[in-house]
Amino acid sequence: MEKQVKKILAEEDKSINLVDILMYLLSYWKWYVLSILICGGYFWYDYSRTPFVYSRSATVMIKTPANTPSAIRLIRSGDYMGQVNMATERLQFQSKALMRKVISRLNADVSYAVRDGLRQKELYMAAPVRVHFLVSEPEAELSLLVTPKNERQVELSDFSRGAESRKTVNINDTVETALGRLVVSATENYDSSCWGKPVKVSKQAREKMVYFFLSNLSIKQVNGDVALLNIMMDDFSPLRAGDVLNMLITVYNEEAIEDKNRIAVNAAQFIRERIEIIEDELGSVETDIEVMRKESDWGDINTAASMYVSDGRKYESSLKELDTQLQLVSFIKQYLQDAAKEDELIPGDIGLTDAVIEGQIARYNEALLRRNRLRSGSGGNHPVVQELTRSVETMRQNINRSINNQVTSLKLKRTEISGQERLARRKVRDVPGKQREMLSVERQQKVKESLYLFLLNKREENALNQSMVDNNARIIDSASGSNAPFYPNKYKKLLLGGGMGILIPTVILLLILIVDTRVRNRKDMEAVVSAPFLAEIPKSAEKVTEINDIMVRARGQDALSESFRILRTNLGFVASQSPGQKVVTLTSFNVSAGKTFVSVNLSASLVQADKKVILIDLDLRKATLSLIAKARGNGIKGMAHYLSNKSISMDDIIMKDGFGERIDLIPVGVIAPNPAELLLSGRLDELIGHLRERYDYIIVDGVPVGMVADVSISNRISDVTLFIVRAGKLDKRQLPELERLYQEHKLNNMAVVLNGTKQGRRGYGYGYGYGYGYGYSYGNDEKKKNWFFGKRKKESV
Repeated sequence: MEKQVKKILAEEDKSINLVDILMYLLSYWKWYVLSILICGGYFWYDYSRTPFVYSRSATVMIKTPANTPSAIRLIRSGDYMGQVNMATERLQFQSKALMRKVISRLNADVSYAVRDGLRQKELYMAAPVRVHFLVSEPEAELSLLVTPKNERQVELSDFSRGAESRKTVNINDTVETALGRLVVSATENYDSSCWGKPVKVSKQAREKMVYFFLSNLSIKQVNGDVALLNIMMDDFSPLRAGDVLNMLITVYNEEAIEDKNRIAVNAAQFIRERIEIIEDELGSVETDIEVMRKESDWGDINTAASMYVSDGRKYESSLKELDTQLQLVSFIKQYLQDAAKEDELIPGDIGLTDAVIEGQIARYNEALLRRNRLRSGSGGNHPVVQELTRSVETMRQNINRSINNQVTSLKLKRTEISGQERLARRKVRDVPGKQREMLSVERQQKVKESLYLFLLNKREENALNQSMVDNNARIIDSASGSNAPFYPNKYKKLLLGGGMGILIPTVILLLILIVDTRVRNRKDMEAVVSAPFLAEIPKSAEKVTEINDIMVRARGQDALSESFRILRTNLGFVASQSPGQKVVTLTSFNVSAGKTFVSVNLSASLVQADKKVILIDLDLRKATLSLIAKARGNGIKGMAHYLSNKSISMDDIIMKDGFGERIDLIPVGVIAPNPAELLLSGRLDELIGHLRERYDYIIVDGVPVGMVADVSISNRISDVTLFIVRAGKLDKRQLPELERLYQEHKLNNMAVVLNGTKQGRRGYGYGYGYGYGYGYSYGNDEKKKNWFFGKRKKESV
């Protein structure tokens, strides 16, 4: 039996359809309306107090060799301009160092706001006043209210520090306040329209504003173009967002120009120092020549010795070139060995004939600049910075090795050419020693002179490079955007509020439905119980407390009257299956199931069908029916008297019209101490036999099943047993027990009546309409209440 019931329950769970659930949810439409109003109101309040956020965007092109004019590339062939790493440039735009400079130039850490309804509106450049904090730390957080009073005065109040409350000051005066010394100046927006309207002035910590702007900054490539970047900024002020973007691009270009010029500046300083040294050396050599010529009688030594030194001249030229290269290489080597200049750029393009070393120096300078720029923006612990540092150290070591190799190579060449020169000198051994001295000095003069001219030429080239420096980013579209805020979105907020207003009650109601183990409707009953189901009785709006409280109306079209008509009709079908079935006993599992209510109104419905009906209160323990009929005490005799006293006749206990017109009543009489023994009396069977002869229906108001033995004792007199189940009271886990009672025929001709179902609620199931071909529906004839949630309905007896 239990397995069969579980199978039925499992099949029933699978048969749940969405329409039933939807109807169940719609039955609580008032709660949905209230929830939508509350959630919608909350989200509208949240929308009304949330500051508007605007968006601005700018498009820039990062200059690369591919998009830079050829003339610039030709002139600047010696600088670090090479392949551009766009990821590095994006990091540069998002560096804290750049944003600090932007905030400092725009004073963006000081905001001005006014109250616009519930929200704060950022004024920025539209503010009527400007507050200059003369003594404040960059990380200080200060705030105050500035209220223009008239043309010359403003009132300061609500200081974030100190106990000072209000202070009236003159415009442009330096005043001492709880926040320190400050000056309030008027802007072009200061006029009579702003008088009396307080302006909230807030100075935020510099680093806090850096984080704020960087968190609202986004950079992405445009349509996959490597060189085009779209930079977007979100802010409470559209004008401030645009200014921050434009200033960010300006500062970025200034940093790029400074980086590019740093190479030229270092080269210029190096060239200037070398020119000064060569000038001194060249002047000393020329002085020596002048002295030697004055002291010598040779006159023109070159003409006299031309025949002997023509071959030596050729070697001298080679030696001069080698000496020049040796000095340049020695200069570079000394520069590399200087520990104080390890983080400085190496002078490049100074005339070395070795193109490999020149290329190494150029690549080293480019990597060093990139490393320093990223380290200033992202810190020394950034993975990219650490990788570049290792690369720079390796490149410097490679340059040092190349210089050493070049020195060795030049010295070897010089040794070889010097030997050839000495061979040529032997040919002029007859020339006086003065001539040799003169030649040596002249050679030194020419070396110094050629080096001096070379450095002058490089100085001009370097100056030209400095004058041709250009921006690293070209602005394609300056900062612009819609003047309408993109956040908060009013319609999204309302839609979200409505969605939450629907979701919350839906979840709650579905949870209630899932955890609800009470019998609520006919569908819950028929899922387990196979006993005949006679009717659903809607919950009564009033409680039956006296005879006049019978709910069934003769011509009533309300749902309650119609439900008892259905019960009366179905009861007639059940009783007609066997002749003489007139005794109908009402029982239930527990008290307050509504047995008395159903028995009274069923009797009234049967009377309306011209049936002779008598009500018997067989609940000898509580006598609820007798209490309602006011048939206790005052010498009223009833069932207890009849069963215990053989001298009392049937007519002595029958109350004519005891429960309304044409409804006779047999009350309990007195509460007997031994009801079970009384019910075993044969006089009960005798009484029922006589009543069968007089009445069409005998309605017996019994006691609950299982609580006492009265039900099984009195079951012998019953023809039909109506088992009353109270909706919302009976646990579904008791339904298998009810099915067992039916299957084992514990109660005669048992049928089920569901009492206390709610109209307009619990639509999950069969519903409560009665449309058996009548062509109309039934509702409550009484005037409906105007309250939104209605008055709590009283429970039926």
